[in-house]
Amino acid sequence: MTHPSVTRLTHLVPPPEDRPAAPDWQQVETTLEATLPDDYKQLVEAYGGGVFDETIWLLEPGCVDTDYDLVAQTSQRAAELAELWGSGEPKPTEVESTDTARLIPWAYLESSGAYLYWLARPDQAPAEWSVMLNEGRGPAWERHPQGCADFIVGILTGKIRNSYFDNVPPPSHAFDPNSEIL
Repeated sequence: MTHPSVTRLTHLVPPPEDRPAAPDWQQVETTLEATLPDDYKQLVEAYGGGVFDETIWLLEPGCVDTDYDLVAQTSQRAAELAELWGSGEPKPTEVESTDTARLIPWAYLESSGAYLYWLARPDQAPAEWSVMLNEGRGPAWERHPQGCADFIVGILTGKIRNSYFDNVPPPSHAFDPNSEIL
């Protein structure tokens, strides 16, 4: 069954006609040591990797450019966050309060250095994971209590507002699977 927000998103932003081959989710999840949310898997299966409204880059397992590859960025972001936190930058309270929560990146925000993560908690099903936004060039974090498809729909419809999305929603929405990275 398709996630309702994925259905809504495909009405707002039609996916490309040539759908990409679905990743081997079992291999991806084994590598990440985490089961991924179904709405994310459905987004990748509908759109592949690419950019929504020239703003939100959806990370995709197996992308040829490691800057936009889910698996590569999960490893790279974990190392970079560990280095920052080890040098004194504060962890977000949602991660500081537990030794078992982890952050898994699922999108990058164009021209900002900001990343969107899941707050992956072992006591929650992946469908219950929150979105965490890190400004990327500083210690600020925001928690958004919804999944990735709900978050993207919220941004594109204007229900979620903040300074990172000042120019969203535009008059018409677009998804570019043929960006310069692919």
